[in-house]
Amino acid sequence: MTESPSVLIREALIDDVEALVALLVGGTLNPEHEDPEHLAPYRAALAAIEEDEHSMILVAELDGAVVGMGQVIFFRHLQHRGGLCAELESLHVASALRGKGIGRELLTRATAIAAERGAYRLQLTSNLQRTNAHRFYVREGFLGSHLGFKRLLPFT
Repeated sequence: MTESPSVLIREALIDDVEALVALLVGGTLNPEHEDPEHLAPYRAALAAIEEDEHSMILVAELDGAVVGMGQVIFFRHLQHRGGLCAELESLHVASALRGKGIGRELLTRATAIAAERGAYRLQLTSNLQRTNAHRFYVREGFLGSHLGFKRLLPFT
C-alpha cells in the first residue's frame, strides 16, 4: 500500500455526475447497466439523494478531479432496539489510483458520518468475484459475516 495522496472527501454536487457515472462504469462488473451517454437519470437521482436526509453520495477529489465515490444510506432497524443502521454502496475508486489510500479515506469518512449519526453498524456487500475488495474491507476492520442474495426485478 502506498501513501495516501491529499484527498478531499465531500458530498457530491450535481456537476460531479459525469465523473461519478464514469467511476460506476469503470468499477462495475456489469457495465451494460450504466449509460454514460444519457446523464439525465443520474442527475435526477443525485438531486433526489441530495433531498433525502437518509442518503448521501461521498466523493473523493484529488487535484480538482473526482476520483472516488461511495453512497451512504441510513435506515432504521426494528432489531437492535430500533437501532439506526448505515449501509455503504457503490464504493469505487478510479482504477489507476487504486491502492493509494483513496478508498480508505472514503471508508473512514463514511464510518465517521455513520457514527456521528448514531448508527450502531456500517455494513456493505461486495460481489463474490471482488476478492481484492474483500481483502481491503477485512484490512479496514470489516467482518465477512453474511452471504447476500439478490433478485433482479423487471425494469419499468
